[in-house]
Amino acid sequence: MKKNSKAYKTIGEVAEILELESSGDKKNTHTIRYWESEFKQIKPTIINKRRHYDVRSINLLKKIKFLLRDKGMTISGVKKHLNEDFFDIDGKENQSINALDLKFKLNKINKLIKDLKISNGKKNTR
Repeated sequence: MKKNSKAYKTIGEVAEILELESSGDKKNTHTIRYWESEFKQIKPTIINKRRHYDVRSINLLKKIKFLLRDKGMTISGVKKHLNEDFFDIDGKENQSINALDLKFKLNKINKLIKDLKISNGKKNTR
């Protein structure tokens, strides 16, 4: 029987999802525990003394792994990025509004507006 994709995942399952493999078949769960101690945003649900992660936590762990391993950021750099990254709306973390993406999109819109004004100005002078 396949587990529901929205169901909580154990730390071992999350290590598999993140492809955190140690030598052999052993799962690298200690990395997740370390990240959990460093990043206050990761809050697994504890059931019978075992960690269980929801989709939000797994996505956050994926982002942390990407920033640390692929982008080469430091722990403090990732902390700063995560603190700036989300707007707090009604006391809830809103992952749909990414501050960096929003800033990029606003800059792009401003540039388009300036380009339109310039091109309209050229048309009016002819």
